[in-house]
Amino acid sequence: MSSPFPHEADDRDAAPQYVLPLVVRIERDAPPARTDALQTAARAVLTLLSDERATAEDGVWTQAVTAWQDARIRKVVRRARRAEWHRAEALPGITVTGEHAEVRVFPPIPLDGWPKDLARLQVSGTELDDPEPPAPADPAEPVLWMAPDLTMSAGKAMAQAGHGAQLAWWALSAEERRAWRQAGFPLAVRMAAPAQWKTLADSGLPLVRDAGFTEVAPDSATVIADHPFLRRQRA
Repeated sequence: MSSPFPHEADDRDAAPQYVLPLVVRIERDAPPARTDALQTAARAVLTLLSDERATAEDGVWTQAVTAWQDARIRKVVRRARRAEWHRAEALPGITVTGEHAEVRVFPPIPLDGWPKDLARLQVSGTELDDPEPPAPADPAEPVLWMAPDLTMSAGKAMAQAGHGAQLAWWALSAEERRAWRQAGFPLAVRMAAPAQWKTLADSGLPLVRDAGFTEVAPDSATVIADHPFLRRQRA
């Protein structure tokens, strides 16, 4: 597989464009909590990136994942319920569960190549809330810190959390990746306080800058990936 690290912007824009589809299950009478959905989406991205179907030289998803990573790592989150969800589950992919959230991630597809049962799903309507404020993050585990000065729908924030997890994954050694995977990809997604965000932004940790296709301005800093392994690298 070619190097997953991003190319220069001009090279990435010139490459064939792929998108990573994620579908979150949102039943009308039992929607997941926002933080649970964000964390589950991030773990779903990591689960796909580490799956043998995406990493083996002859893996059935390897070519698509490589092409996607050689361009812009676009992710689109759509929502489904009831029969829509069951149709989505019938397509090749991986379902990851959180405390209550369910997110299914699919191998990358061309921007204009959405399967019918995914294309019909809506992007809007992912307005999720946290019934209770999330508990403080465990400093011994990875944390994806969300920018405090941006307002994003849950779907957009799920995609950004997935970006942050992916940047952390790229920055780890093979041994560190293996340890994270064997632990079940523990992580938390939390909103950073303004002063904390500034400190994190100056730390050299992986930082997501959004391309600005939806909801936020181009080059907006959205997520910082704070992983204990990366902290030790910078100590």
